[in-house]
Amino acid sequence: MKNLLLFLFLLLGATAAQAQKIAVSGRVVGASGEALPGSTVLERGTSNGTSTGANGEFSLSVNPGATITVQAIGYTTQQIPLNGRNSLNVRLLAAAQDLNEVVVTGSRATEGRSNILTTAPVDVISAREIKAFAQTDVAQILSYLAPSFQSARQTISDGTDHIDPASLRGLGPDQVLVLVNGKRRHNSALVNINGTVGRGSVGTDLNVIPTASIKRIEVLRDGAAALYGSDAIAGVINIQLKDDSTGVTASSTAGQTTQNDGSVFQADANVGVGLGGRGFLDLSGQFQNHDYFNRGLADTAPLIYLGNNSGQYPGGTAADTEQKRRDLKAADDKIVADRGYDRNNLRVGSAATRNIGGFLNAGYRLGGGVEAYVSGGATYRTGKSAGFARLPNQATQSDLTVFPDGFLPFINTTINDQSIITGLRKTIGGFAVDASNTFGRNQVRYDISNTVNASLPQGFAQQQFYAGTLTFMQNTTNLGLARKFTELGPLATLNVAFGGEYRRDQFQIEAGERNSYINGGRLIGTTPTASGSQVFPGYQPSDEVIRSRTNVAGYVDLESDITEKLLVHAAGRIERYSDFGSSASGQLAARFSIVDGLALRGSLGNGFRAPSLQQRYFTNVSTQFISGVPNQVLTVNNENPIVRNSYTVGGTGQQGFGVAPLKQENSRNYSLGLTGRVAQVVTLTVDAYQIDIDDRIVLSSAFTRTNAIVNTILGTLPVSRVQFFANAVNTRTQGIDIVANSRLPLGEKGRLALTAAANFNETTVRSFNSTSTTINNDATVGTSNLQNTLFDRQQRARLENGNPRSKILLSANYTYGIFGLEARSVRFGEVQTKDADPARSFLDQTYSAKWITDLTLSVQVIKQVGVAVGINNLFDVYPDRIIQNPRNDPNNFSVDPAQSYSSSLDNTNRGRFVYNASQFGFQGAFYFGRVNVAF
Repeated sequence: MKNLLLFLFLLLGATAAQAQKIAVSGRVVGASGEALPGSTVLERGTSNGTSTGANGEFSLSVNPGATITVQAIGYTTQQIPLNGRNSLNVRLLAAAQDLNEVVVTGSRATEGRSNILTTAPVDVISAREIKAFAQTDVAQILSYLAPSFQSARQTISDGTDHIDPASLRGLGPDQVLVLVNGKRRHNSALVNINGTVGRGSVGTDLNVIPTASIKRIEVLRDGAAALYGSDAIAGVINIQLKDDSTGVTASSTAGQTTQNDGSVFQADANVGVGLGGRGFLDLSGQFQNHDYFNRGLADTAPLIYLGNNSGQYPGGTAADTEQKRRDLKAADDKIVADRGYDRNNLRVGSAATRNIGGFLNAGYRLGGGVEAYVSGGATYRTGKSAGFARLPNQATQSDLTVFPDGFLPFINTTINDQSIITGLRKTIGGFAVDASNTFGRNQVRYDISNTVNASLPQGFAQQQFYAGTLTFMQNTTNLGLARKFTELGPLATLNVAFGGEYRRDQFQIEAGERNSYINGGRLIGTTPTASGSQVFPGYQPSDEVIRSRTNVAGYVDLESDITEKLLVHAAGRIERYSDFGSSASGQLAARFSIVDGLALRGSLGNGFRAPSLQQRYFTNVSTQFISGVPNQVLTVNNENPIVRNSYTVGGTGQQGFGVAPLKQENSRNYSLGLTGRVAQVVTLTVDAYQIDIDDRIVLSSAFTRTNAIVNTILGTLPVSRVQFFANAVNTRTQGIDIVANSRLPLGEKGRLALTAAANFNETTVRSFNSTSTTINNDATVGTSNLQNTLFDRQQRARLENGNPRSKILLSANYTYGIFGLEARSVRFGEVQTKDADPARSFLDQTYSAKWITDLTLSVQVIKQVGVAVGINNLFDVYPDRIIQNPRNDPNNFSVDPAQSYSSSLDNTNRGRFVYNASQFGFQGAFYFGRVNVAF
């Protein structure tokens, strides 16, 4: 009875306390009446606050005598006593000198710091910037807004067509850590095994996060393994989700290229709901449909129907004179015309994709000082990309009774991604305590269509195959404590943070259906036919794997304003992995104010990246075209005897390359920079850096049977080549980042924001460090030498020059009343490709730098509706064309071996590939329109 009375008393007291609150609502606008979404509205002296919705509206429960603080970046803060009012309409004036944005990435301090007052450089990308232009995917948006970030869509590269490889500061996709609301984001299940930038890496699929859910993105450009753990060698991308407590926003975007393809349609919505003044619930949803585009050209193979396996003239006397070749070509052209065959037989461009996703972000004060929070989402994405066409005369790769005119096979992916973060926050004994659990899952399913298994009996009707599924799961449990001490002895402030983490990773390969990988035994004469579904043979039962590992980590983080001029930050972290052991990292950083408005900052530290489970255990057989010829290439995992066992002359059992188990990459980071204000209207940061990485993991080139040792190791396996992962090289990356911002009021209604930013970087391979004596001692002469194959000049060029070594970004945002103009020009630096064979260095090519200019015009038609139209790549700029050799011409009838037709003397793959995909893509100019609604 006593307990019941006590409960009722507490309940009545809480109700009475709530009854003393009043609800205040209103709208925050700029000087010319434009809505200011994302403004902060606080009850002064408390943590009770909210953010304005897309139309600048807010609602908040406060004490009757409260004073309301209203803040917005770029505007003068206002303090407004309520004096009995329950409605406020606040007009903020532009403040030219207010260019700072508070960031939380890169420090575990209890209070954020301005991005020019931190010890490390942090870029801040707002929701407005995300929506300013036509890019609708996070990776593409960052490519045009963050100079140190690079991502370009690939083509005809299997799963990599559907998950963009991305890099920061010129390093690999797996050397940047992605956070959501400060919590580690799980990686993709996909490992990039084809000849693209980021080959051999496992990145994070940024494009599963709806842009409608994002409040801002913070890009930390500094090694941060000591703060956040593995992968943070190049830096950290922290995606902060929206936490609005009021308002509904929606937008719809539609557009297409000037070639009338590559159409895009996107619709998204975000709803913010206040939870009785005690919390918020933010819901976001997004639908995207991207159509493919094709920039391939006609196949230059002389003969489509009457030639040999690669479309060239037959040997012997059938085509030993120019006239015979002309006659054959004329006969073949007639068949092509009669059968309606299209020589533009590839899709060289981005894949067709459809994306449906939703995210939530919520927080709620439970009472007793405890706050619960949850965020997460689910995304379902389908994609369809083409492989290489099979010609009508390629009988061993086809079934001519099913596809008498050849076929273009398709790789269909289904990507399911789910994540959820749950946690509790409370202040205990002066320490802010945060306990959380983060779960993430990424799954990639492959279905192959419009294809055959050529080895099955002729006339077999199956044209679609389930080829298997990759799944990666990660669960991370965190406990963190932080407290800020003031006037602690000689220190002005000391922020102490420490905590621990337990993480479990799991990777799984599920085999495809039987017909997707078997060899059915069909022969053409005595010639065997190709196994498995053409373009992508399914994962086999021998490829199936379920592997997991655990990781335990502890960290400590100290940050102190030693004096008013000197800020010092130190962090340390120890991690222990169940599969390869322990790693320790540390960092020391400082910022010193030289004079008012000018400061020097720098950091030094070491970091690491653990080998991913995908790199350790991925195995498959894929069809890869090498110099236009299909090869069955075995990617074998690092634990396989083919990799692990040593080769001995005349040895028995499974011979192998004798490569050591994968171990972590170790890095050392150094940075030094200046931050400052110029004339109170410009902020400027300049940061130089150096990143040394030892034992960098690479995916080898394909070892070929032309090497006797490889032929012995592969034995009777039905493959012609093999590749695997190994710690093989040491690299050094040096660069400089420059960012300048200015915000200027122009009269009562006008406002101009200017940004100039640049990144210049250079990665060099310092040394090669194979662990295999078999590889190191191979005396084979030529390109099939094992040491050359492990890391050849093509791979080296991809690592050193595959991404632009520089990027310059210039942008301007001008608003006048209800009108707005966004202009941006980005210079993507040059890239370079090289052939693996030094004797074929004539195929090396440097692609020059290009400027891409975007323009958007917008108008706020009425209070709730805004309209924008624009064009990306205003001047229809394309990368340099891949050089095509004159001999690669379908009308080349020469019989002189030095002049006759040859498609192997350039990289156009029989004239069909025209552009390199590594700078900014090659879709050309893109027009779009967008409608924004807010209420």
